[in-house]
Parts: sequence; C-alpha cells; structure tokens
Amino acid sequence: MLGGSLVALVTPMQETGEIDREHLEKLVDFHLENGTDGIVVAGTTGESATLDMQEHCEVIQCVVDYVKRRIPVIAGTGANSTTEAIELTTCAQKAGADACLLVTPYYNKPTQEGLYRHHRKIAETVAIPQLLYNVPGRTACDMLPETVARLSAIENIIGIKEATGDLGRARRIAKICPPEFKLFSGDDATGMAFMLQGGHGVISVTNNVAPKLMHALCVAAINGQRAVAEQINARLDPLHQALFVESNPIPVKWALHRLGMMTTGTRLPLTVLEEKNRDILIKAMVHAGVLEA
Repeated sequence: MLGGSLVALVTPMQETGEIDREHLEKLVDFHLENGTDGIVVAGTTGESATLDMQEHCEVIQCVVDYVKRRIPVIAGTGANSTTEAIELTTCAQKAGADACLLVTPYYNKPTQEGLYRHHRKIAETVAIPQLLYNVPGRTACDMLPETVARLSAIENIIGIKEATGDLGRARRIAKICPPEFKLFSGDDATGMAFMLQGGHGVISVTNNVAPKLMHALCVAAINGQRAVAEQINARLDPLHQALFVESNPIPVKWALHRLGMMTTGTRLPLTVLEEKNRDILIKAMVHAGVLEA
C-alpha cells in the first residue's frame, strides 16, 4: 500500500563519517510520530553512492528492524552495475524491505534497450516489488516514458519515482502504463501539481524536515483539495527551494542538525553546508514553521 508522503531519508553520520545508528533510529521515530507514510532508505539523499556494500545492507536492515512494519520501508538498491544492483536488491529482500527503489544506471549512459534489460534482469532475478527511479539531472541517463511502459508490464515492477519535474512527462507515463502502476514525484517543487493531476505521492527531501506538513499536503493533493494543498505548499515552497541551495543532501543534513536531530556529519566528497547559505535555509525553515524565528 505505497502512497502519500514518503521520506527520502538521510543517513546520519558522525563527524568522522561513520554511520550514526542512534540518530538514525531517532529520525525514524520522528517520522513515525509525524505521519510520514513510508521511508526510503539508502537512496540518493541517504548518500548511497558513498556507502560500501556492507554498510548499505546494514542501514537497510537497521531501518527495517526498527520500523517493525508500522509503515512501508523502501530500500534504495540501484547501481550502475546490474550485478551489484541485483546483490543489493537481494540484500534488501532478505532484510525484509517492502520494496526497492532502483535508480537508472549512472555514468554508463545506457541506451533505452539497455535500461529495459537492466531493470528486467533485476526484476526477474529478485522477486521483491520494485520502483524505477528516473533522475537524469544526477545520472546523465533519461528513461523515456515508452521504456517505462515496457517495464510496467513486468509483474514486480510496480511504479516509478519520476524526478524530472516535467508534469507533461508524468501525464504521458500515466497514459501509457497500467492504472495500477504507481507514480511518485521525486521533485518537491512540483510535487503538489504532480499529485493534483493523479500522482500517488512524493518521495520527498523536504519531508525530512517538515514531515507533518508534507503528510497534510499529500492528503489534500491526492484527494483533489486544491485550495488546501496550495495553502500548505505556500508554507513549504521556500523550503523546497532552499534544500537544494547546494547539492542534496548537504542542506537537509545541516537543517536536521539545526533542529537538533543529528550531527553535521557527511562523507567526502560532500561537505558541510557553507555558512553563506545557512541564512537562506533558516529563513525557509522559519517560514514553514519548523523553526522558531
């Protein structure tokens, strides 16, 4: 039952770069208490690119064990190697994740046929439900709607996180895929409009900082309550923008640190948010009501 406000969860780290399990559990509690509908762990926002295989599996297992089936857990298991993606997806299945999120292979620049075969191979090898993830701004690889439609015919490929911010493309995918195929926005700035036109939810960076508001926004937008959704989104829009003032997840990790939820720890090549950008983020947090002026 995937839908609504899903958080693209950060991976808390110590200042030394080691994974901070204590604060990871604290963040899970925060989302359980504030209405988040599902957790995406070890995705882009979770710094999956700098987690080794063992760490990646351990973070997934930690969240699955701590959530205890209270809400769905979706594990990020994409890779630019099909073999590695299969290994990570198998790990997530063994851990008890509800589904996996598989980003298009980055850097390799596969053809559309290569994308189809990559995702088909993973789906045929590991039976767990799988969401495609298209974010060409980060991967230099764009999965076209026609390829999504081909993959939607595979039983355990159940949806897509579409992060282009192109609402016309989202409508095209909805038109040519089965009605039960799940459509998630991966772009907070256009997420409200995406849901108002029939999307099933948002896999959100903003949700890390403002889970209660994001849940309310998703409920309103999915139910077609445009005026309510627009009112909530007006509070969130500066935050949608400020959380990308530097590369994700640099700003959101600093925002959570500012809220007392974790340290500022990131892993190189990412760094702590530059001081010149902190006021922008603080003003957006105050506007959203998640931080006092």
